[in-house]
Amino acid sequence: MLKIPDNQVAGHQAGDGKLGPLVDGLGRFYKPLQSDERGTNEGAFYSSLSSNTRIPGHICRFFPVFHGTQLLEASDGSGLLPHLVLQDLVSGRLNPSIMDIKIGARTWPAQASEDYIAKCFERDRETTSVSLGFLITGFQMYGSRESGFWKPHKKFVHGFSADDVRLVLRKFVSSNASGDFDLDPDCAFASVVYGGSNGILAQLLDLKAWFEDQTIFHFYSCSVLLIYEKELALDGSSSGAEVKLIDFAHVVEGKGVIDHNFLGGLCSLIKFISEILTTPDKCQTEVRIQDSENNPFSSGNGADG
Repeated sequence: MLKIPDNQVAGHQAGDGKLGPLVDGLGRFYKPLQSDERGTNEGAFYSSLSSNTRIPGHICRFFPVFHGTQLLEASDGSGLLPHLVLQDLVSGRLNPSIMDIKIGARTWPAQASEDYIAKCFERDRETTSVSLGFLITGFQMYGSRESGFWKPHKKFVHGFSADDVRLVLRKFVSSNASGDFDLDPDCAFASVVYGGSNGILAQLLDLKAWFEDQTIFHFYSCSVLLIYEKELALDGSSSGAEVKLIDFAHVVEGKGVIDHNFLGGLCSLIKFISEILTTPDKCQTEVRIQDSENNPFSSGNGADG
């Protein structure tokens, strides 16, 4: 039986009559195809991945495994709709900490409609997309069995400043991660999650090396998903850290030109994470999220809205 994902942190979410993805609990994630060219585009992108010999094998691992499309009853009750059948990236993981980061200072392709471009342009200027080259769109951080997850709503996350982003990236790898912004992050898991030969930084650098050369695609409004498990990180040997690329509704042909928009945002994210590894004990005590009325999750729990 299909159900609403427990660990979705961004994007369209099912429930309350809304259309969104579903999971089967057996390792597969069912994403409804949008009815316009975005759905057609994403479906075509996934279909071409397995046969595209220009994508190196070690880069293919960054994409979710594609299992085709399937007609399913939509989560909003609107009837049968085609769904992408994808790898459930957190299947089998215990209490995963997850962060969804949209890469690029510009989130719209040139071929988009004028209305869509205007909408994206305004949003990009109001968030960190333009200033940093990336935007945190959602996350969940596991605290403990008692406190559960810190999972703030999207509007709160989209209001982050550059300093807020720096603080949250530190909290993401801290043993005392919570919505209490008066509590300094200890970055206790930075070396095992961000660092190491298999850590998040090493994986991002692999992606960067590919984007420095690849001219096949331009990835607009695509996200990097960061995942790890705190229980694994506690023993200091492994964290299950993984980087994945998701959301390809706005991928366009590169036409022999490097995707500088995505590459620039990726380099910016790498810089932020590198700084955490070089100064893990430098807590940003002066950084605070203002307007506490918009942060109802200071108790350490919350639900994405």
